[in-house]
Amino acid sequence: MKDIIIIEESFQNAKNLNNFLCNRKINSQLQKINDLKKINFPKSVLIGSEGLETMVGGKNNLFKLSRSIGSTKIIILKSSSQEYKIESELGGAYSKFCFPNFDESIYELLINKISDQKFSFADPKTHQLIHLAKKVAETDVTVFIHGPTGTGKEVVSSFIHKESKRNEKPFVAVNCAAIPENMLEAMLFGHEKGAFTGASTANKGIFRAADSGTLLLDEISEMPLSLQAKLLRVLQEKKVTPIGSHRDISVDVRVIATTNRDMVNEVKEKKFREDLFYRLNVFPIETTNLFERPGDIIPISITLLKRHVENGQQIPFLTKETQDLIRNYTWPGNVRELENVLQRALVLSNKKVINKNDIMIDDMLYKGNTESNKLFKQAAQG
Repeated sequence: MKDIIIIEESFQNAKNLNNFLCNRKINSQLQKINDLKKINFPKSVLIGSEGLETMVGGKNNLFKLSRSIGSTKIIILKSSSQEYKIESELGGAYSKFCFPNFDESIYELLINKISDQKFSFADPKTHQLIHLAKKVAETDVTVFIHGPTGTGKEVVSSFIHKESKRNEKPFVAVNCAAIPENMLEAMLFGHEKGAFTGASTANKGIFRAADSGTLLLDEISEMPLSLQAKLLRVLQEKKVTPIGSHRDISVDVRVIATTNRDMVNEVKEKKFREDLFYRLNVFPIETTNLFERPGDIIPISITLLKRHVENGQQIPFLTKETQDLIRNYTWPGNVRELENVLQRALVLSNKKVINKNDIMIDDMLYKGNTESNKLFKQAAQG
């Protein structure tokens, strides 16, 4: 992570920006311009207001100052502009953010520019979840992640793998609900050539493909009961037996399972084996609905917009009205619904700014929905 150097006397919001970045676990510090010449900050990012250029005697002098302290990137913030835009020079080494006022969207765009963080979050609930994920990543225990659809269970699984000692080995994900029952066993455990009709070649299976790495069993609650017993044996003995073979093959796999169902109820109704549930539920992690962690909405929105803008285009700004609008909606479809809405907004907007009129929600989602969503619809149409 690069050090972020904010020139303290160059603009009024310097302290607020520094606090914001520090709260997001980004290495940020305030410095007075006269003190910079005494310190070296290799590969740092220098941030100041438009007045910073005047203070040092022009843009060229600012470049010289940046090089003298080892900084590789300069970001100038112009908060008095009547329009939203980002100007870049020198291959992105110098950027100017122009906007009317500081708000959360500006801060998030800035983080996106300066940070190499792999995940976007700001809500205290998500900070707690990530803390748990980092702790369990240090171990090899089995993890069971449960939560509603679209709440980032696979994202958390991938994070655990990347933070673990297995991070240079394969991360293999299989959706147990997406594979036909008669094919799932062969895909998981492998098969020999000629083991069944159509098996023209041998296949080592997903467990062996993930050997020494991490295997994600997504939506494990959809796995047929007949296969659950075989999975339990593999987890206990750490061996697989390909279909058509009598030879056990050892595997070293860290297993993460996910579900959106109430597993205690699934066990009570005999839809899921109790012994397998306890074998998987060594370290439970729960993901929550997006509306329960409103602090994540703007950071996730910026990340989603970055994913869908065309190469070379800037990430659009979100106006304050747009930010208020998407914060106050309950997002019954969670992150997947938010992503759909933002993709529509990119189509409807001028590509530089997303206004509240660019936010379009499916009418069907309001039927029988909460009062807050009705107010959302009225605001969006207003």
